[in-house]
Amino acid sequence: MKKIRLGVNIDHVATVRNARGEKYPSPLRAAILAQKSGADSITIHLREDRRHINDSDLKLINSKLKIPLNLEIAATNEMLKIALKCKPPFICIVPEKRKEITTEGGLNLNFKKEFLRKIIYKLKKNKSRVSLFIEANQLDIKKAKLLNVDCIEIHTGKFCRLVDEKKNYKNELNKIKRAVAFGNNIGLEVHAGHGLTYKSAKILSTTKGIKEFNIGHFLVGESIFVGLPNTIKQFKKIIK
Repeated sequence: MKKIRLGVNIDHVATVRNARGEKYPSPLRAAILAQKSGADSITIHLREDRRHINDSDLKLINSKLKIPLNLEIAATNEMLKIALKCKPPFICIVPEKRKEITTEGGLNLNFKKEFLRKIIYKLKKNKSRVSLFIEANQLDIKKAKLLNVDCIEIHTGKFCRLVDEKKNYKNELNKIKRAVAFGNNIGLEVHAGHGLTYKSAKILSTTKGIKEFNIGHFLVGESIFVGLPNTIKQFKKIIK
């Protein structure tokens, strides 16, 4: 049985750096430390407005990592050009709104569908594993399969918010479980990410069929108090 992978998102190391316009803390240093501490991949989101990770970060991290880099991008010509040039092993196509604080939901797979299909084809031809960040519903999963992606990443934000607020999360959890099972049944590798904490990751880790968890904001925040290696070690213990 294959182990469940942990992708560590280091975007918010760059957020802290950019708050003062300094050169520290270094996202590259965080990526290398996460690698040494057991991360299976490193996730960075190169946003159109470059609010945290920038082009220099991407170039440095992609050249220095020995584990896969998972580059999150919006479905735009600019991001396609960048991704084709840097050739990261993993790419996740995500929705992006300029004014949002963080990603608010899954991709609308009906919007510019043929353009999305073209991007996916070019990225796969360029030897990157391609995933789509989508909601936990069968219709979107079917559409993702028809777009010929390798994987899907289920948006877990709503579930995590309910867990954090100590509200009834069972319906949302069951929705995710059904989505994971359906995705696996039609031949897609299924990942999960967004808003995950120790508690929500532990609950979700009981779901069979999730091959990869991508965790960032809470992980970076917790690292302020206990360090990046300890936080990664705890998440690895939870999801294994």
